[in-house]
Amino acid sequence: MTPRVPPLRIRCVNDAPVHDHASWVLYWMTAARRAAANFSLERAADWSRRLGRPLVVLEALRCDYPWASDRLHRFIVDGMRDNRLALSGTAVTYFPYVEDAPGAGRGLLAALAEHAAVVVTDDFPTFFLPRMVAAAGNRLAVRLEAVDANGLLPMAAADREHPTAYAFRRFLQRELLAHLDPFPLEDPCQDLPPAADLPAEITERWPAAALDDLARGPQGLASLPIDHSVTIAGLRGGSAAARSRLRAFIDAGLPGYAELRNRPDDGGGSGLSPYLHFGHLSAHDVFRELMLGEGWSPESVVPPANGRRAGWWGVSPNAEAFLDQLVTWRELGFNVCHHREDHDRWTSLPAWARRTLEAHAADPREHRYSIADFAAAATHDPLWNAAQRQLVREGAIQNYLRMLWGKKILEWTDDPRQALDVMLELNNRYALDGRDPNSATGICWVLGRHDRPWAPERPVFGTIRYMSSANTARKLPVRRYLERFG
Repeated sequence: MTPRVPPLRIRCVNDAPVHDHASWVLYWMTAARRAAANFSLERAADWSRRLGRPLVVLEALRCDYPWASDRLHRFIVDGMRDNRLALSGTAVTYFPYVEDAPGAGRGLLAALAEHAAVVVTDDFPTFFLPRMVAAAGNRLAVRLEAVDANGLLPMAAADREHPTAYAFRRFLQRELLAHLDPFPLEDPCQDLPPAADLPAEITERWPAAALDDLARGPQGLASLPIDHSVTIAGLRGGSAAARSRLRAFIDAGLPGYAELRNRPDDGGGSGLSPYLHFGHLSAHDVFRELMLGEGWSPESVVPPANGRRAGWWGVSPNAEAFLDQLVTWRELGFNVCHHREDHDRWTSLPAWARRTLEAHAADPREHRYSIADFAAAATHDPLWNAAQRQLVREGAIQNYLRMLWGKKILEWTDDPRQALDVMLELNNRYALDGRDPNSATGICWVLGRHDRPWAPERPVFGTIRYMSSANTARKLPVRRYLERFG
C-alpha cells in the first residue's frame, strides 16, 4: 500500500536511522488519542506494512503533568478504554500505561524503542508535549517522527503567524481546499503483520493499566498522586462519546447554531472542544459529518479569498457559523502556537496591546481579588461567579461568557500580567479543553490578540475591547443560566 500521509504533516525529530530488522514499529500516542481518522497512527501503520514489522501502540499517562487531576485523568482513561476496544480486533499490540507514582514510567519509551525500527508520535504545539518530544528525540537511537494530526490544514502549510482571523481566513480561502485530500483513513490498521508479544521484562516492570478499575469513578483514581479536588466532570471522554456528541450536535444543535451559540440560556454550543483537545475526535471527522449533511463537495464552491466569514463555503448560515469556529479560529490557534514558542506568554501579545495595557497597569481598580477568590467564585458579580461555577463543576464555560470571564479578571487583578497568569491557571486547571492552542487564543484575545484597538480609551483596559456583565445581561438572556449556576 502506498503511504498516504501528506509529507507536510511529517516532521523528523532526530537524525537517527530506521532499524529495518528491529522487532516492531512503535506509535507513541500522546495527543491524537484515537484509533480512527488519525494521520499519526496511519503513518505508523504505513511503516509497519513497508518494513513487515508488527505495530505496537503505546498510550501512556503520566501522573505529574501540570494540573493532573481526577477530571483530566478520567477523561483520558475513558479514551484509553475506547482505544483498547477499537484496536482489539486488529493486529495492533495496544499497550496502555498509567503511572502510579512520579517517575514510575521513566524508561518505558526507551525500552520499547530499543526494539523499534522507527518511532512515530504526535506533533502537538503546546503544553509540555513539544519539550517532551524534543527530549525523546535527543535520547532515542532510532528515527523519531512527529506527525501533525491536528486539523484540516497542516501546521507547516503556513510559513508565518497570522495576526488576525481575517488575515488567516483569507489564507485558508486560498490554500485549504488543496489540503483536504487525502482525508485520514477511518480504519488505518488493515493488512498489518501479525501482532507482537511484548517482552516480560517490559510488561513486568511497567504493567498494563487496569483501565476498567481506573474508570470506576473517584475511587478508581484515589490512589494516584494527582489533584483530587478537581472532580470528575459529568462528560465522559473517549471516541465513542465524542462521536455520539457529534451526531447529536449535527442533528439537533446545528439548526439555530448561528443565533443560539452565544446565548447563555440556550446552551447552543457544540460541546466538541474537549474531544478535539484530547484527540478523541478528529477535525476531519467533524468536517465530513457536517458537510455530508450540507450536501457539499470541494467542486461545489470556489472560495472568494476575501477574508469574510459569510459565503465562504456555500452552505447554510448555521454551518458557516460553525465552520468559522472549527476551521478559522481553531486552526488559527494552532498557527500561532506552531510559530511562537511564547504563545501563552505576555511577549506574544501585539505591541499595541502591550503598550496600552502597560500604560494603564497602575490605574485604580474598584475591585481586586486573589486567585483563591476567583477559584471560589467569590466576587461581587453574580454573572461572573456563575461562569466560574460552571467551569469548576462542568469543566467548561458557555461561549460568550468565557470572553466576559476573562475581561473581568483583567479588570479585577493588580496588573495585566497577573491577569494573564490567573486566566491560564484557572482555565488550565478546571477546563476539559484547557492546555490547548485554543486556550491560548481565547485567553490572549482577552488581552488584544487577533483584535484591534477600541475607542474610547478606558481605565485599566486602555484601548483593549471592553465588556461588562451589565451589558451582557441586557444583550443576552441569562436568567436560566443564573438559576442553574448562581
